Amino acid sequence: MAQVMQWTSALSTRPSLEAAITEVVDRANSALHGKADLGLVFVSSVFASEYPRVMALVAEKLSIPYVIGCGGGGIVGCDDGAAVQEIEENPALSLCLAHLPGVDIDTFWVLDEDLPDLDSPPQAWIDCIGVEPQDNLYFILLSDPYSSRVDELLQGLDFAYPSAVKLGGLASGRPQRREGGLFFQNRYCSEGTVGLALRGNICLKTIVAQGCRPIGSVLRVTESERNILMQVESEDEGKPSTTTPLEALQSIVQTLDPDDRQLVQNSLFMGIACNPFQLELKPGDFLVRNLLGVDPRTGAIAVGDRVRPGQRIQFHLRDAHTSAEDLELLLQRYQQESGDLSPVGAVMFSCLGRGQHLYDQANFDSELFRRYLGEIPLGGFFCNGEIGPIGSNTYLHGYTSVFGIFCQP
Repeated sequence: MAQVMQWTSALSTRPSLEAAITEVVDRANSALHGKADLGLVFVSSVFASEYPRVMALVAEKLSIPYVIGCGGGGIVGCDDGAAVQEIEENPALSLCLAHLPGVDIDTFWVLDEDLPDLDSPPQAWIDCIGVEPQDNLYFILLSDPYSSRVDELLQGLDFAYPSAVKLGGLASGRPQRREGGLFFQNRYCSEGTVGLALRGNICLKTIVAQGCRPIGSVLRVTESERNILMQVESEDEGKPSTTTPLEALQSIVQTLDPDDRQLVQNSLFMGIACNPFQLELKPGDFLVRNLLGVDPRTGAIAVGDRVRPGQRIQFHLRDAHTSAEDLELLLQRYQQESGDLSPVGAVMFSCLGRGQHLYDQANFDSELFRRYLGEIPLGGFFCNGEIGPIGSNTYLHGYTSVFGIFCQP
């Protein structure tokens, strides 16, 4: 048994922080048949005023060499009947414990001011993080939502560790009170990023469900400036024609049914193809970004990311049905491509804009996930932004559910 990877998840909804920690430690520890090597702690923002006490209370009841965590506006975990629960805007605390034989673990805490600039060589990022690059390396990252350099951190990590998988999320709470909260080993951290690196006898697979579906045809950017789209080219029926993005959108809207026309008013997004040379683009091949504004005079559209001439783009819509369909499609694809790998445990980093607010139903994403992957332990939280890979790069997303699936090779 000692050589088999194990993963447990325990959730408490007790309104007392001490009672909640006692419950999750007792349940998670009793379900683990080996030594706990790693812990992940996710604590409801209802307990925000008590965040500085969390790790001291955990340490009183549990000796564990590596532990990170954060606060969240919603918490995900397994109740005492092993059913997965997504607790939103109410007291909750989730603890994941893992026994990881043959796995090396590093933890780190970095502040914005510690990060190298983007012109620095890979070694500067390696020195900053303190983790040597190697094959089969996996990162979990939890960041303060008020740190300004998360995107730069992800670019730097992709530069220094190009083959490593990276996922995680931004801590969440009540923004008017700047309640994020990060937990690192035995301390509380109010800023920066805490993370862990796993390597060795472990495999981490990801599912990044952006919850959108494309409308209209794929367009190619012919003129842009930073994040402003000025001209696009349509290749419908093999007849390239250049137009403004607003004119292209207006043409697409004319082809939509009344329900989709209504969605265009408040649920319209832009998908940017991660690989501009990929001939056939499928769901999951786009990085979905917000539309920030339209200039009706010029027909230009501002996008929530840099766009460059030559990139391929497509307008997208999002609603509850589309989000559910997108996640189910990705889960089906995972089943087909996972081969003989059997999942042992998983983490879920989901946007605050999903959950019951989106689906008008509790536990939707987590229950759909378990329907396809079985009754594996699952823990996580609702984020202010989700970190996960699209193609070969790592991005900060919105309105997304990111799952990390742990397997023993």
